[in-house]
Amino acid sequence: MTALRGQVAVVGIGNTRRWNAPGRTPFDQAQEAAILALEDCGLGLKDVDGLFCAISSSGLPVLNMAEKLGIRPRHADGTMVGGASFLFHLQAAVSALAHGLCDVALIVYGSNQLSAGGRLVSMPDPQPYEAPYRPRYPISSYALAASRHMHTYGTTREQLAEVALSARAWANLNPDAFARGPLTRDAVLGARMISDPLSKADCCLVTDGGAALVLTRADRAMDMKAAPVYVLGTGTAVSHRQIAAMPDLATTAAVESGQRAYAAAGLGPRDIDHVMVYDAFTITTLMFLEDLGFCAKGEGGPYIASGAIAPDGSLPVNTNGGGLSCNHPGMYGLFTLVEAVAQLRGICGARQVAGCEVALAHANGGVLSSQATAILGSAATL
Repeated sequence: MTALRGQVAVVGIGNTRRWNAPGRTPFDQAQEAAILALEDCGLGLKDVDGLFCAISSSGLPVLNMAEKLGIRPRHADGTMVGGASFLFHLQAAVSALAHGLCDVALIVYGSNQLSAGGRLVSMPDPQPYEAPYRPRYPISSYALAASRHMHTYGTTREQLAEVALSARAWANLNPDAFARGPLTRDAVLGARMISDPLSKADCCLVTDGGAALVLTRADRAMDMKAAPVYVLGTGTAVSHRQIAAMPDLATTAAVESGQRAYAAAGLGPRDIDHVMVYDAFTITTLMFLEDLGFCAKGEGGPYIASGAIAPDGSLPVNTNGGGLSCNHPGMYGLFTLVEAVAQLRGICGARQVAGCEVALAHANGGVLSSQATAILGSAATL
């Protein structure tokens, strides 16, 4: 357990819920999310003196975002490690706030990936040792990991299909989810193959969207409009860039980030009431649940097939519908935190997890390259 446990709280969340918004730039989405998050806690732009931002379509996102918002932060961080960036930002914001580098931290993201093109867009970062094989980036990298997991542990496509079905079942309880309605096992298994063994139904959505968090020190958090949600522990890890350099295709660095977050929080997997993991592909949900200790390595397939992560299962996972059925605007990590905070506040309606006091949010970046874990709790956990 570290001295930073519970010293910082999330006091504001913003989610534009604009999954298809033609004419809005990534910074328009981010600006709206920031305003929503500040209104949520009763603060204004003038109060923000710490800015954390990553946007894949901008080379200087912090500078552009500060200008867009009309703020002059005294502390800023533009760490870019893909979809996990925002949980890296969370860890950095906790430290910055605890050490007085800022008083109000804003973590913000926006994307127009759907309305601008409607397809997954690779970051301008060539991989020279893999390019000759003409992979479909990034899906071929995740397909390689899925194939290895299947070969080593006997994981099946039917088990991966259960990930998509669970996500859709949760999305059907969320009126803001982009993809709702019936989804059958046959439809998932019969979907067009994109990169064997992953089909279209194994892939996340492509949407627009914006999200934001506002954080401040715990001693000030009690004065905000909404009940504060405390950061109990965080952990990050980086293992590779190209999938060919991944040390073990069936095990991610979530093992390390998770252990660090658990140690900082003084908690373990059995203490977690609610889980949000980055489901860019069905295989990532399975691997992260293993690597974060919710089931043993190699047992993710049977665990998910048992119904454990679906509504009424033993472990509520991706309760908003996740990247597979709720939204996925390029980089999804910040949305795992927004849903975790909402669950801890008890404001999620039909999908609300009963008695939710401790939530784990986990995000992934690159091609299983960067991993970040955060454990959040209600006031009862302090």
